Amino acid sequence: MMYTKSTFVSLALYCVALPVSSQPNTTALPTISDVWVKATVPGGSVTGAYMQIRSATPLKLVKIDSPAARLIELHESKMTDGVMEMKALDGVDIPAGMRVTLKPGGMHVMMMKIAKPIVAGDKVPLTLTFIGADKKSFQIKVNAVAKEKDGGARHH
Repeated sequence: MMYTKSTFVSLALYCVALPVSSQPNTTALPTISDVWVKATVPGGSVTGAYMQIRSATPLKLVKIDSPAARLIELHESKMTDGVMEMKALDGVDIPAGMRVTLKPGGMHVMMMKIAKPIVAGDKVPLTLTFIGADKKSFQIKVNAVAKEKDGGARHH
């Protein structure tokens, strides 16, 4: 069998188009929007990250990593008997077809042991790890934009 130069070019283009990531084929990727972090206060070492997540299939957000913080946890704040309580979560369920909002005063990403101050306009890379209904995990990378304010909502 004889191969021409165009055969190799076609084969190379085909290989480039193949998915090389660890993204599972059975899980639709979620849409992540309105991603932002609160700029840190002077001398502060804690902040929050917020976003909206929507997925066509049920997923669970189980972990977030960032070079901007040495410790990151999923948290939920809620009012109980007139006292605001915050607790760590083992994950955030993303029901199929529903939008889940991580926001100040509710479920959010708690970033602690901040590596350096985060100022308005900074881009903060976040890697979100999800588990699909097929029990496979995958990651999505996003950039959060640092903001000074969150429209008056209660926050960290």
